[in-house]
Amino acid sequence: MALNYEVKKRAFGFDKTKTEKYVAQMKTLGVVGFKDLCDEVSKIGMAPRGVVKLVLDGLIDTLNMDLNKGFSVQLGEFGCFRPGINAKSQDTLEEVTASTIYRRKIIFTPGVYFKDMLTRASVEKLNFAGSVSGGGSNPDGGGSDGDENENPLG
Repeated sequence: MALNYEVKKRAFGFDKTKTEKYVAQMKTLGVVGFKDLCDEVSKIGMAPRGVVKLVLDGLIDTLNMDLNKGFSVQLGEFGCFRPGINAKSQDTLEEVTASTIYRRKIIFTPGVYFKDMLTRASVEKLNFAGSVSGGGSNPDGGGSDGDENENPLG
């Protein structure tokens, strides 16, 4: 398995010069739909597709209920889902109200299984045609993507 990236030019506004630099950006290959996911789990887990769909639908409904109540939900080695918010800062304690919350979100923290998978995954650069170029880097991050002179951060 390889994680694919492409190089993007970004303007960083950390200083007055708005310095432009190059940075690697993750490039996904598409989306696996719910139907396809159920089919894949059915083939690997040898459970009928209908059972897989029923269990996943039940899991989604249960996650929704528990997160809506304010609970974090731990799914074993898969990871943990928890509710979160973004809020505007205020100068005084009294000014902080529910109206200062501008975003509600679900935060996922991957478990050991996924963290280990990412450390073992190779990283490959995509060229503009969408195909992979060069060899992958070492999973420990110490390798090259095939162009040793390239430095995406300048």
